[in-house]
Amino acid sequence: MQEIFKNIKGDKAIWAVVGLLALFSFLPVYSASTNLVYVVGNGTTLSHLFKHGVLLLMGICVIYAVHKIPYRYFKGLSIIAMPIVILLLVYTLAQGTTIGGANASRWIQVPFVGITFQTSTLASIVLLIHVARYLAKIKDRTISFKESIVPLWLPVFVVLMLILPANFSTTAIIFFMVLTLCFLGGYPWKYLTAIIGAGILGLTMFVLTAKAFPGLFPNRVDTWISRIESFADDEDTEADYQIEKAKIAIATGGVIGVGAGKSVMKNFLPQSSSDFIYAIIVEEYGLVGGLIMVLIYLLLLFRIVVVAHKSESTFGKLLVIAAGLPIVFQAFINMAVAVELFPVTGQTLPLISSGGTSIWMTCLAIGIILSVSAKRQEKLEKEEEKVENQNPLDVLSEQL
Repeated sequence: MQEIFKNIKGDKAIWAVVGLLALFSFLPVYSASTNLVYVVGNGTTLSHLFKHGVLLLMGICVIYAVHKIPYRYFKGLSIIAMPIVILLLVYTLAQGTTIGGANASRWIQVPFVGITFQTSTLASIVLLIHVARYLAKIKDRTISFKESIVPLWLPVFVVLMLILPANFSTTAIIFFMVLTLCFLGGYPWKYLTAIIGAGILGLTMFVLTAKAFPGLFPNRVDTWISRIESFADDEDTEADYQIEKAKIAIATGGVIGVGAGKSVMKNFLPQSSSDFIYAIIVEEYGLVGGLIMVLIYLLLLFRIVVVAHKSESTFGKLLVIAAGLPIVFQAFINMAVAVELFPVTGQTLPLISSGGTSIWMTCLAIGIILSVSAKRQEKLEKEEEKVENQNPLDVLSEQL
């Protein structure tokens, strides 16, 4: 056991948060899986629990493997991965797949493995690393908007346009994260306002085109447009049904909850083990459990900021923000949806919700953060070792 901990580098608090969330996730996933078993008729509760455990174990392996990679390598990897990601997004948009008889054009089927993969989550990580690399490259330089269009904004808008027809919420989150990263990276604010205007104009044109030609885009367009309209107009839709059931679950939980595994609304709430798992957590563990979850993600955010602050390179700082901020932001979006502060988005609760792609990509991002943290830790260890091995007479002579 001591040998294992010796090989684990990086911020120990982040490792602890990951372990805590992973261990706790078994309880709500096991409880909410009864919906899939007895309502949907899919597998057994133990099979879903075992699958979740395997996915988490694979995710931990991803963290361990990625955190061993020197973070400077991610500069080159983002250049290589960007065209691959764009091709995957094109293939996903063109092919997609059907899950349970419903259109699911966000996923592709992985050959010979029998699992589905959501390419937009991988694309978001690669794109944000690409943005971090570019911002670090132009640091302390005065650039014009024109010279940043091709290397920075062209890949951003290509990726966003390929994700938008099937997944508006992910597109919006990625766009917001890119803007935040650019702002923190010192990109001129006056140029960002132009980009925001271009984004709003592009979205407006897309919606108008989708309304004028309903068959031109995948039917996910109608879904997310109706979700926004129902949120604004309080219409009676499927999204409204989900929110109502989530609010009943939260109200039932009270202060301390009904107890682990005793949720009732999990049998009526669609996606109770993924998109709306926070509502089940609050129902079973009450306001106390819900607030603890918020505090854990705030702790993760705090440690991400600490790691970014301690990194000695601009790329390291921006890389940590690019990888870590979307995790916390996604968590709060998921919780905001459950309490009707946000329209239904389909965003999972990181490291808690069931689902392979979400777990793996979250673990990939955490591995990147720990890679940056491990580099600083390695440097400090070398400095301490150098001091310990230094001859006392040499130290005395330097002081004199």
